[in-house]
Amino acid sequence: MKPFNINISKETLDFIRKKVADFPWHEMPDDGGWDYGTNLNYMKELCAYWINSYDWKIHEKTINQFSHFKAPVEGIDMHFIMEKGSGENPTPLLISHGWPGSFVESIGIIERLAHPERFGGNEKDAFNVIVPSLPGFGFSGRPSRPYGPRKIAGILNALMVDVLKYKKYLAHGADWGSAISSWLGYDYPENCKGIHICFPTMRHIDGPQTPEEEEWARECEVQPRVVLQNGYRTQQATKPQTLSYAMMDSPVGVAAWIVEKFHAWSDIKNDDIESSHTKDGMLTNIMIYLVTKTFNTSTWIYYGRREEGERILGTKERPRVEVPTAAAMFPAESFPWPPYSYANRLYNITQWTKMPRGGHFSSLEEPELLLNDIVKFARTLR
Repeated sequence: MKPFNINISKETLDFIRKKVADFPWHEMPDDGGWDYGTNLNYMKELCAYWINSYDWKIHEKTINQFSHFKAPVEGIDMHFIMEKGSGENPTPLLISHGWPGSFVESIGIIERLAHPERFGGNEKDAFNVIVPSLPGFGFSGRPSRPYGPRKIAGILNALMVDVLKYKKYLAHGADWGSAISSWLGYDYPENCKGIHICFPTMRHIDGPQTPEEEEWARECEVQPRVVLQNGYRTQQATKPQTLSYAMMDSPVGVAAWIVEKFHAWSDIKNDDIESSHTKDGMLTNIMIYLVTKTFNTSTWIYYGRREEGERILGTKERPRVEVPTAAAMFPAESFPWPPYSYANRLYNITQWTKMPRGGHFSSLEEPELLLNDIVKFARTLR
């Protein structure tokens, strides 16, 4: 395990800025707003800010205030932040991100989780916070072929147990992090003593069993919020390489692909994406993909899941995650949560929280609600 510092060269930053400045804006429907995809007027506004005002080095300094490391784990050079918590016995907490997110989603909550007493909290609630870049994402190494969430869970468990020497830990995740955390709880219950998830990505092998569950399953098939967002997922799960040829040479293309999800999956007000996200926040997340040239390999996880068996968790003989599970349900999530009866057949639900607001990017949109829910769950496992 070696310390790691992020220091992106001026040449790389200038190259990206020039590509943005030289983008050939083209014809789009005048009446679409966000209906046809990422709004043209907003993209022009965002790119003008990117060229004239955005400063990566300011955000790089903020990111580097935490301790970064790299370590070889099962053939992957894994990047991760590790912030040791206050007090005598902080609980190890593994935070897994998803797509189109990155480890920077957690930058704003790491200190509060590790040092709650600095913010009026109790030192006894402190965590040792570990935030990796998933394989193929950010500053971690690239796998030689697509890895799904179950395979990645094995790598992250090895990071926690073999590299960092934690015998027990908690896992939190949203988006792909929820799938990874689910597999951590399922495959490694001797190490992962509880999971906190924000996204209902997994499915029970027996399917829906009650009228309420069947209605939820039908809603997942017809709800416009779900159906109209399936295009990206199908492309990335079937032909990610084809998409990569366009994206690897277009910072504006990557930004538009990602910004659409920040708009569609967040709890925005009056169709204003900046009611939930700042330009700097979105651009810093986008820049992680660009400066590391990982847009292509980041999409492989969708293909990897398809090879692993899609969303089905477990087997007929063992269909359930038995470690304690907390479900944090944000109302503007991109996918509807199943009824409690279904979730509890899939997980050992010990905490079931319906949030008053927030969407898919909970650590960015509603960090206070998320933090409080994680702390509440951890207290039950001491």
